[in-house]
Amino acid sequence: MSNKVLIIGGVAGGASAAARLRRVDEDAEIIMFERGEYISFANCGLPYYIGNVIDDRSKLLLQTPEAFNARFNVDVRVQNEVTAINVTDKTVTVKNHVKGETYEESYDKLVISTGSSPLRPPIPGIDAKNIFTIWNIPDTDGIKNYIESHQVKKAAVIGGGFIGVEMAENLHELGIEVSIIEMANQVMAPVDFDMAQYLHKHIESKDVDLVLEDGVKEFISDGKKTTVVTNTGKHIEADLIILSIGVRPNSQLAKDAGLKLNDRGGIVVDDSLLTSDPHIYAVGDVIEVEDYINKVPTMVPLAGPANKQGRMVANNIVGAKEKYNGTQGTSVAKVFDLTVANTGANEKTLNRLGKVYGKDYLTIQIHPNNHAGYYPGPQQMHFKLIFEIPSGKVLGAQIVGGEGSDKRVDVVAASIRFGATVYDLKELELAYAPPFSSGKDPVNMAGFTACNILDGDQEIIRSEDLDSLDPEKNLILDVRTSVEKTLGYIPGSINIPIDELRDRISELDKNKTIIVSCAVGVRAWIAVRILTQKGFKAKNLTGGFTAYSALYYNDPEKIAYSDESMDVEDEDPLSGNHPRQKVTLDCTGLQCPGPIMQVYNTMKHISEGDTVEITATDMGFAADIGSWCQRTNNTLLKEEFDGKVTKVCIMKGTHTEDVGSANEFCTQGSSSFNKEHNDKTMIVFSGDLDKALASFIIANGAAAMGRKVTMFFTFWGLNILRKEDSPRVEKSIIEKMFGWMMPKGSKKLTLSKMNMGGMGTKMMRMVMKDKNVSSLEELIGHAMANGVEMVACTMSMDVMGIKEEELIDGVKLAGVANMLAAAEESDTNLFI
Repeated sequence: MSNKVLIIGGVAGGASAAARLRRVDEDAEIIMFERGEYISFANCGLPYYIGNVIDDRSKLLLQTPEAFNARFNVDVRVQNEVTAINVTDKTVTVKNHVKGETYEESYDKLVISTGSSPLRPPIPGIDAKNIFTIWNIPDTDGIKNYIESHQVKKAAVIGGGFIGVEMAENLHELGIEVSIIEMANQVMAPVDFDMAQYLHKHIESKDVDLVLEDGVKEFISDGKKTTVVTNTGKHIEADLIILSIGVRPNSQLAKDAGLKLNDRGGIVVDDSLLTSDPHIYAVGDVIEVEDYINKVPTMVPLAGPANKQGRMVANNIVGAKEKYNGTQGTSVAKVFDLTVANTGANEKTLNRLGKVYGKDYLTIQIHPNNHAGYYPGPQQMHFKLIFEIPSGKVLGAQIVGGEGSDKRVDVVAASIRFGATVYDLKELELAYAPPFSSGKDPVNMAGFTACNILDGDQEIIRSEDLDSLDPEKNLILDVRTSVEKTLGYIPGSINIPIDELRDRISELDKNKTIIVSCAVGVRAWIAVRILTQKGFKAKNLTGGFTAYSALYYNDPEKIAYSDESMDVEDEDPLSGNHPRQKVTLDCTGLQCPGPIMQVYNTMKHISEGDTVEITATDMGFAADIGSWCQRTNNTLLKEEFDGKVTKVCIMKGTHTEDVGSANEFCTQGSSSFNKEHNDKTMIVFSGDLDKALASFIIANGAAAMGRKVTMFFTFWGLNILRKEDSPRVEKSIIEKMFGWMMPKGSKKLTLSKMNMGGMGTKMMRMVMKDKNVSSLEELIGHAMANGVEMVACTMSMDVMGIKEEELIDGVKLAGVANMLAAAEESDTNLFI
């Protein structure tokens, strides 16, 4: 006799269980209950739909109930909420929200996949209408509609986890000023603080207000705007607030049914994902799992493990004996132009479990490119590897960088599953071609570096451990070039470039331990080998000054700067008869210090007022060039980053009278800084209410993204702009007849369909008011406030007898040439 299996909840775990169960048992009766309308949607894609990266809402819906039933013969019941599990009778109680009825359904096996819900703690003022969570399709629709129907210029995101940071990025891309408020000392909790600092610096470079180590005390709303009051007394004003402060498991059903839960409310399951009841399984965010690395209970709300658990439960229901061996917590996220990825244990977890750095485990940082440096477009990645000592077993990895970061974390994640050590990473044979990797892949490089430590070829020290050093017994040696030192250096360090070390080694004290630092650790490794073979005790600062400066980027006492100006050949300011020179410098493929060295050598041989236009792929160059210009008395004119290539233009010298002309000269004839044609134009031909609403919703949305919007009103569309009580103007008989027949202003417009003698129009306006959707008149006001240019076609005005005095204030009068000129600067031109 076949099983009757009930599944509570869809999305990742529940839908996977249902699909797999049908594939292994064609005769099973399968019923899936979902209290909402959607059984399977791309919850990880929700922020990107709000940010218009995903432009079609239907792409978020992975399966409809009808399609799922047709494919898998599963009885999918949406808007049917299971309100109780009756373990004794092996039934569930279900509320049908469509019919308003309650009924019971029996089961042989039950699968709980109720997931989790976003936290909404009892903070004063948290129920304001502009405060949202984002967890499902209705949440997303609510945020999207609010942005499109309100004048959202400032947003605050509470919480710096995956969804919080992704929402901050997508709101920023819409042209909204964003603040992130996080109670912890870092965003993205799966990585350690030293790696999160790369993210913090990058987020702040996007003009996002990042508030760390501060929680929310209360929300104060005036009906339109809300002020976030933090625990430290900061007041942050916002038009829109997104709550992303964590989740809690939806385990009330299980609790009421008497199933065993942990202290956090997670359902306790065995290694077959069976609950404390022999007929009930559970999967996904709602369950407690085993930490694969540390073998302790934990909770990991990730889609990947939930999908695998759903498949495994289906197999076990039909008699398999599969075991779930734990969750590694492998994850990846996009943070503006960076990728952050991790797998396995982080230091925070190890320390919480009593593991000690230097005794139980070690970490290294390296900064390789994602592919061969000579192939165009290499991007640097900051790679942290955590491994056990003395065995070398790989415990975890974290990467912040560009393309290829996810690939390397996936390689380490797979290696961990097979019990790899750093010696195995060294031996991995990974695919290589210049566009994709290097002859020594970054994973191999991490293995080489770790093996050098375990084999005793070098000792390392971390940036955070420098403060504890006794200066009487230790010396910090910087082996970078003097030019690199202008970008900053460790206070108290001495500078001997690596190529001069052998000749100047007598300057060092053999009675002290030499802490060697370079940009990323490679030259320091060479120096360590020289010094140890000459009888010195030396240690390599893992990650070099790149890691150190990232860790302390916002602490001015931890980084010193040289105030020396450049040694230049021409110190005379630009004279009136000097022919201005522009030099183009291609530094793509060069890793630090290559770009800075190229700029330095070029600047030495040009005159003040001349400009240098540089393209570089080194991800640290954008941050470095501004500091370098400041320290060498040069001027940064322009800076752009397209996700792969940094483009900057700098002027030699700081003479203010030269900046304006140099800035113009830098842009002339340059493809790097050409204007992007991303304005929006719209020809509004129709005078129907529904089409007018659509026009202004689109216009306000584009304006909220920071785009210039031009709306060109012609023929019947001119009626949208007519005043309700216009002054008397002199007209001909024909013009007066047109005026009598046409609607006089926006409030007189009717629907294009279902107008029903005006009843449909009244119903539309009533529903919009009930749903708190801005009226057409409010949308017109928002558009004007947002800088949308509204142009009335003069030719159409003449034909239809509409005079300038009859139009609302702020409308520009122009002809078709104006529209065509605006369209040439636009990448979108709509006809409505």
